[in-house]
Amino acid sequence: MVLKFISKVLDEMPSGWLSITTHRLDIYNEELAKVEFLDHFDGLYQKADQGTLADDLSLLPSAYDYIRLGHPLSCVLEWLVAHSCQLNPNSVISFASETIPLLAILRKNLLDNNSTRILYHHDLPENFDADILSSVYGYNFELEKIKSLNDVIPFDGSTVLISSIKEHESFDLDRISGQLTTGSQIDFYVNVHPTLGSLLLINGDMNQDYISDIQHVRRRETIAMTPANCQTILTSLIGQSDSISHIGTHKAQVVDLVKEITATKGKVLVGSSGLSIQYAILMGLIHYAMDNNKAKPIKIIVPTNCYGGTNDQARRVAACLPNVDVVDLAVDGDNDMVESMEAVLADIAYQDAIPLLIAEIPTNPRVEVPDLHQLKATLSKPRNTAAGARAVDPVFILDQTFCPNIQFLEEGGFLSSVRTIAFASGSKFPSGGRCTAGYCVGNKRASDLMDRVDLHLTLCDNEATDLQYSILANQLPSMLQRIVDAYQNTREFVSYIEEILPTAKINFVSEMLAAEGFTPSVFSMDLPTKGNTEAERESYKRALNLKLINLMITKIPHESKFCVSYGQLKGCYWTIPATSTQGTTKEGDKDYIVRASLSPDMDLDLHKAVLLEFVESI
Repeated sequence: MVLKFISKVLDEMPSGWLSITTHRLDIYNEELAKVEFLDHFDGLYQKADQGTLADDLSLLPSAYDYIRLGHPLSCVLEWLVAHSCQLNPNSVISFASETIPLLAILRKNLLDNNSTRILYHHDLPENFDADILSSVYGYNFELEKIKSLNDVIPFDGSTVLISSIKEHESFDLDRISGQLTTGSQIDFYVNVHPTLGSLLLINGDMNQDYISDIQHVRRRETIAMTPANCQTILTSLIGQSDSISHIGTHKAQVVDLVKEITATKGKVLVGSSGLSIQYAILMGLIHYAMDNNKAKPIKIIVPTNCYGGTNDQARRVAACLPNVDVVDLAVDGDNDMVESMEAVLADIAYQDAIPLLIAEIPTNPRVEVPDLHQLKATLSKPRNTAAGARAVDPVFILDQTFCPNIQFLEEGGFLSSVRTIAFASGSKFPSGGRCTAGYCVGNKRASDLMDRVDLHLTLCDNEATDLQYSILANQLPSMLQRIVDAYQNTREFVSYIEEILPTAKINFVSEMLAAEGFTPSVFSMDLPTKGNTEAERESYKRALNLKLINLMITKIPHESKFCVSYGQLKGCYWTIPATSTQGTTKEGDKDYIVRASLSPDMDLDLHKAVLLEFVESI
């Protein structure tokens, strides 16, 4: 009965389950991610007469707000596996990566000071590197090859069983269930497929506190199994297909396109998401620093109010390594990015530490661009340690997601003399919101660093999938023109707001910066407020933020969405950074403002009309 139900779901599911990367925040409860969706989904399964499911499926609440974290099809797959193995669906977690499930368990046990034993029948995942996981990541574990689960003896700690299947094979629910029930010593079961990803099953009540930590690794260091791969597995499990479908690789084409767009000649790396790339950058640079500057402390410099994933990931890396710390960098508002950098870099040099500096240009959400001449001078400036020796120069990790058209790293350009790696989130302009894959490039001075980044992208099995490469190959050729068109819509919309609501404080690039090529299609604004106290004024403004967004998404539901999207092919997207993209940022650094991002294809006149209605109502 359950397989018949899944077959019906696959036949009648909304097309967006396969194609949409972001979902509406107004139908999403983050505290009930996956749970609320599956509660409603299970209710459909329990109905005596299921009838046509299409309408019911389209009304389900969002499983996650972004498919990097999870999505309807990953939840359905996990529900089916859990149902077959008599587990709670929360105890089944799918990954696009083969190795990250292991790293997630190892990270939790490192922080909890628990031992880990990894068992395997034939081979470990191809990219698993025990030496690097021990020496660079700091993870501790035992490896043991076994012939039978009957040979497994008790162990004081976590026991993980790795089961790898061949590329031409699919996941076998009976085999998974059988190995879990016969292996009473097994705490975690990881079923690995070389192209589709992996399924992690968490066994026993005593291991339930691992679930949220493992989910957070999937949230920050990799992605959920992609919708297409989940569909492939589900289709195979219900017996409609005996083989795994493949799409030809477009990797070489994507590499050439990225080199052309960025005006670089070195290695191009493409990951399953922007955070997958960022994780590889951080771990690659830490590895390089450990090998070339032994015993020196490493400082990851992070803007205080930057994208929450960036902020959180850096702190998570530092939490695992005793010689790595996070240093705050004030960049927006009354703080000048370059002045803040100068103070932080001087202090780190004095400590004889290694600076790894992350920054967004333009900044998010205030859309500010530093003086690039001053930025170059500050990053290039020689500095000395307290002992008078030459300090290690910084590596600049540049997030240029808001302006992927700027050729920061071209030879002779602003940052060509500074060791720089630049990356962009692929779910934004590179793919137009059609996939999550992101890419990074380095300038000539960073060429040796890129080899280490490549190593860790491979170790984590976080390279883009063939389908992601295909989507990027299709979308990248039009990216530069889409950026121009979206900027023109945004400039016109901002000018209209300034005309009808002059008391709003708008954060957007100047005409002068736009002439230099900084043409983002996102802006933020502080709406005018009132009240007798600061608390009253803040409360009024926050309510006004939601009033504006709710009006837009109600009046223009076919184009305006309440979500964190940027660089999409169509429509307009609204969010409040403090409650979305800055989710893990410290409360005092959050921005309770409206952020809007416009696309090249939207009804601008209709958005102006609804905005006027809002202004007249206040």
